[in-house]
Amino acid sequence: MRNRLSLSKSKVVHRDVRKDSRPKERSLAKAKRRQTKSPDLRQSGGFTGVASNKFWLIFIVLLINVLGSLMVLSASSIESILQYGSPWSVFEHQLMWLVIGGIGFIIASRVDYHIWKRISPVLLIISGILLMAVLVPGIGLNALGSSRWVGAGPIKLQPSELAKLALVIFGADLLSRRQDFIDDWRRSIRPLVLIFGAFAALVMLQPDMGTTMVIFLTMVSLLFIAGAQKKHLGTLSIVLLMGGVIYGILEPYRRERLTSFLHPFAQSATGGYQVVQSLSALGSGHIMGVGLGASKAKWGFLPNSYTDFIFSIIGEELGLIGTLFVILLFVGLAVICIRIAMNSPDKFGKLLAGGITAWIMIQAIINIGAVTDVLPVTGIPLPFISYGGSSLVLALVSMGILSSISTESSRAGPKLSLIHPVQAPRHVKRAQANKDHFRNFRNKTR
Repeated sequence: MRNRLSLSKSKVVHRDVRKDSRPKERSLAKAKRRQTKSPDLRQSGGFTGVASNKFWLIFIVLLINVLGSLMVLSASSIESILQYGSPWSVFEHQLMWLVIGGIGFIIASRVDYHIWKRISPVLLIISGILLMAVLVPGIGLNALGSSRWVGAGPIKLQPSELAKLALVIFGADLLSRRQDFIDDWRRSIRPLVLIFGAFAALVMLQPDMGTTMVIFLTMVSLLFIAGAQKKHLGTLSIVLLMGGVIYGILEPYRRERLTSFLHPFAQSATGGYQVVQSLSALGSGHIMGVGLGASKAKWGFLPNSYTDFIFSIIGEELGLIGTLFVILLFVGLAVICIRIAMNSPDKFGKLLAGGITAWIMIQAIINIGAVTDVLPVTGIPLPFISYGGSSLVLALVSMGILSSISTESSRAGPKLSLIHPVQAPRHVKRAQANKDHFRNFRNKTR
């Protein structure tokens, strides 16, 4: 009798288990079908996912370059007439470099970014040779007391721009390979400082203190991203700061720049003239600007109006709204580039994307700071906007590398998001909870 009762109880239990398991299994199957039919927005791209980073990167870069081309046309029209007899000449040169840079962007975005690791030594050697060639009389092209270019006619190359990209790739490769020794300054920091310092010395011989600042700040950013110790970063930053101040006050013209930066209106006829004209142009634009093409500063009052000080023309013609829009574009670009770095599939991609982002953003901050008299004038162009072939082409190629990293990240799947972490959909979580509940119930009944 007892055996019959226990047998009947076991049948009832098993029948209940089967009854209880069927709806849970069906819900789990439905959840899987829903997941395959409509995957999570963040995993498939959407507006905040890994795949969407590439879209927003291309969109913002395209928008900045369109705005930059228009402002080069507007800011250079008078100078172009005086030099070439046509208001379109400088703009046509910029358009040529934009097409070359666009081709470079497409090629770099379609090539696996790991190939840059293999050709990093070649890029370093080429850029080093070109930096030395710039210093040779008859080969280097001298302008305003500085020898920074090689080439002839409209085709001119600024080797320091190539050196920036080559150094970022080299630094990312070195630190990714020696990540386990990042706390050992002899094996990680010392070789990086030696290579970056050698190239910075060649740049200083041109002389070009602004590019030297960008090189060293990019190096410190790479070390920070790699996770170097704070004491090493602090010591290195203090040494670089002291060296920059000492070097800046040794030469009379650099000392004049520093003093004019502190009191530009006191030297409005000498060292502070360019800054005073820049501030005057920015103030003349008010909120809405005087209108595209209606600038007065470009009529010979503001030197380098379509190169280093094009941001002043933007403020005059497009007003405060135009300048804030440009700053917003760079902030948006920085956010997208940081997200690409955070979602990179390996350490090399993270350091490469982070180093490129630091290089572009440091250059933009230095340029806007000089134009608004927040920082001393250093002769650094505004990325994507200022006139210049080498700067534009290399910046677009670097954005193509970021696009390649973003493509590899989307193939590998989402890892980390700057806005919010990637989570499973709610219906998948519920199905998983039902599955866990059924597994626990089955274990208890055994």
